[in-house]
Amino acid sequence: MVTSQQDPMVQAAIMYYLRDQTMSVIANQLGTSRSTVSRLLKRAKETGLIEITLHLEGTDQSGVSARLKTMFGVDAVVVPNAPVRGGSGEAATLEAVAKAAARLLPSWIEPHMTVGVAWGTTTAALARQVETRPLPGTRFVQLNGAGNITTTGLDYAGEILSRLASAHGGTVVEFPVPAFFDYAATKAAMWRERTVRRVLQVQSQAAVALFSVGALGGDLPSRVYSGAYLSSGDVAELERQHVAGDVATVFLRADGSHMGISLNERASGPPPGQLKGIDRRVCMVASARKATALLAALRAGLVTDLVMDRATANELTAQLN
Repeated sequence: MVTSQQDPMVQAAIMYYLRDQTMSVIANQLGTSRSTVSRLLKRAKETGLIEITLHLEGTDQSGVSARLKTMFGVDAVVVPNAPVRGGSGEAATLEAVAKAAARLLPSWIEPHMTVGVAWGTTTAALARQVETRPLPGTRFVQLNGAGNITTTGLDYAGEILSRLASAHGGTVVEFPVPAFFDYAATKAAMWRERTVRRVLQVQSQAAVALFSVGALGGDLPSRVYSGAYLSSGDVAELERQHVAGDVATVFLRADGSHMGISLNERASGPPPGQLKGIDRRVCMVASARKATALLAALRAGLVTDLVMDRATANELTAQLN
């Protein structure tokens, strides 16, 4: 591996990771394009020039990453919790995790790639942080419906997809169905419709999935639990069935199982078996209260890449011990 500081790959890595410069600025300084800078940064990671490890005071975060790699085959990045001067600690941490994930997007997304996106508070924060980087032929497809009894949800989910697509010069494929159907039979009938089958076909072509995990409680409750998607009876039923959380509106128990959870029969999100068919599955978590739901997703084998904050990493480690 060439490590001379005159090598463009090394120069790009230093400017991006150490000087916190954008790819546009780096491209101007190197006299090249943003796409070339993206390739240089990707090569820097592949050759081992760049290794993302954060050593945080009082915590062996490199040990956490190594443990998750051994146990679940997951590549994990731990982000320091942002200092807070008034306001919500979770809100500040959410933006820090989203920014870190946005910086990693160039290593995950390539031209002519289909990217599945599960709407939610975390992916919305990611979309706000993403940097412009045109990639020809990219498609961003909605993985789960967003409609409920008060709204179609298309404005909210569509904004997330549109921001990501606009930044990459890509296109959007929306999924105009409810997050949860009233009846499992209605969902089964809809899944036979050609318009729905077209979106399901695009979903099946995704090479990357972007999502978080949902959980009840906290300063920033997951949108699926706070946005009129579930009735009080639904929540009571989830508690009775010992649900730990959800991924793309599909619910999981703490052990990672999902079969027999009645609401999943009405959910529009991809079942775990389908989600695991996507090669790279990026999970972003910015709240320690989601650690149990995150562990369920890890046990279900739904995550290949993880970006989380320090407090979540600490709580996750405690639950693994």
